[in-house]
Amino acid sequence: MKILVIGAGAWGTALAVSSASRHRVTLWARDAAQLAGLKSERTNTRYLPGIALPAALALQGGDVPLPQVVDGQDLIILATPVSAARGMLQSLQHAGAPVAWLSKGFEAPVAPIAAVPASSSPFGLMVHEIRAQAAPDLRAGVLSGPSFAQEVARGQPTALVAASEHAEVRDALVAAFHGATLRVYANDDVVGVEVGGAVKNVLAIATGLCDGLQLGLNARAALITRGLAEMTRLGVALGARAETFTGLSGLGDLVLTATGDLSRNRKVGLLLAQGRTLAQAVDSLGHVAEGVYCARTVVQRAAGLGVEMPIAQSVVALLDGKLQPAEAVTMLMGRGPTAELA
Repeated sequence: MKILVIGAGAWGTALAVSSASRHRVTLWARDAAQLAGLKSERTNTRYLPGIALPAALALQGGDVPLPQVVDGQDLIILATPVSAARGMLQSLQHAGAPVAWLSKGFEAPVAPIAAVPASSSPFGLMVHEIRAQAAPDLRAGVLSGPSFAQEVARGQPTALVAASEHAEVRDALVAAFHGATLRVYANDDVVGVEVGGAVKNVLAIATGLCDGLQLGLNARAALITRGLAEMTRLGVALGARAETFTGLSGLGDLVLTATGDLSRNRKVGLLLAQGRTLAQAVDSLGHVAEGVYCARTVVQRAAGLGVEMPIAQSVVALLDGKLQPAEAVTMLMGRGPTAELA
């Protein structure tokens, strides 16, 4: 099977490393300087240090145009941030092979809400919604679930979910990546898988804040559980199935991102609890923390649907500097009583 992975960040590199022993895999890097480093050092020093690139893994990019590399592939993996998804999907709209993205989050709105025509969406979109606009005929889907890139690259046991409305896309993803250390489960609920992947990043910031303030394990468990309820409410309102959120892309990814020390979004919450500014927290990461960029869109979309998301709202207020960490906790604990399953 010939697989092209577009984007040489941590996750794209890890997936390429994981599958290179069983398939003909090409990792494509846009940046010529990064590509030169990958070729000379045979490791991704910036994004995945300490992981050797297999000799069988082909490296291309820079002076090789993407359309030239796409031709003849059996599966194309888009391993770029959400911000790059629209342009990439447009460029791949006539690809002959199935396409799947790895990104989790929402696209930034194209204009301030007041400036967007009534016929357009004022909200940032998830990638499956971007695909519907930018490449409606593309056979595509998403590969998601609880996965730190370093562990996948090292061959540590991991389970993912391949979601698409097209059976051939789900089948291609399973054939490409399911193996001895990586299990891939199929799902046709693209909306649910994408909502889980996006919202868990916002909730991980809240849980990092909780741990940074040393509020205890009871508080952490409460935040994760109530956060899952918020995620599910939003997903169902957007057309997802509730049971998807008890699976890998919902509960699984939430638990990993909210509690794992490798989580960038959790790290943001920890640093804010220590008194760092948002700019200082983000700058210290060296990688994208999608929860910072999509929190406001999550709250906007929830409000437009009449969905209550108090934890996400507190995260937005915190990121905007309208609340201090301790004040965010006080606001959440001061809410009136309600039924758990209401």
